[in-house]
Amino acid sequence: MEFKPLHKMGVLLTVLFLWGCEGAISPMDDPDLPGPGDLKRLDAPDESIFGGDGIDIGSILGFGGDEPSVGAGAGIGVNSFLWRASLDTFAFMPLSSADPFGGVIITDWYSPPETPSERFKVNIFILDRQLRADGIRVALFRQKLTDNNWLDAKVEKKTATNLENQILVRARQLRVDANEGRN
Repeated sequence: MEFKPLHKMGVLLTVLFLWGCEGAISPMDDPDLPGPGDLKRLDAPDESIFGGDGIDIGSILGFGGDEPSVGAGAGIGVNSFLWRASLDTFAFMPLSSADPFGGVIITDWYSPPETPSERFKVNIFILDRQLRADGIRVALFRQKLTDNNWLDAKVEKKTATNLENQILVRARQLRVDANEGRN
């Protein structure tokens, strides 16, 4: 296929525009965080509202081959243990939004009573239907009050990792509790 001169000009302008945007930085530029296209969407044509695997009604009613998997959850699009553990871990912070099908929890800003001139915000991304260590990602934001203005402050990467680990520990506890209840 041969490009016409107008197509070449459009491609050139697009490249120049993107090149000029190189210095723009946003919180989503972190390579460890999922991008907007990385999260699974329910409106994808190859998935039903119950996920790509669907529901095996026979196993739920007890006459199928396998038992229904605990924690996969037909009611939400992500691992239910990670979802519940995330909500439990950050229950002290006000929620801004929570999307159980997309696996995104966003808190509002929270100032600890001990340090009112500092505030935190957390974005939690549940990336998998399985209870796995790489199935959760936490983005932590911090601001300090300086001259009546909230200014962004540095957050150590290990802090977000520690929060992810706390969620994973709680999720494992929830799974153990659920399995003990089945016996």
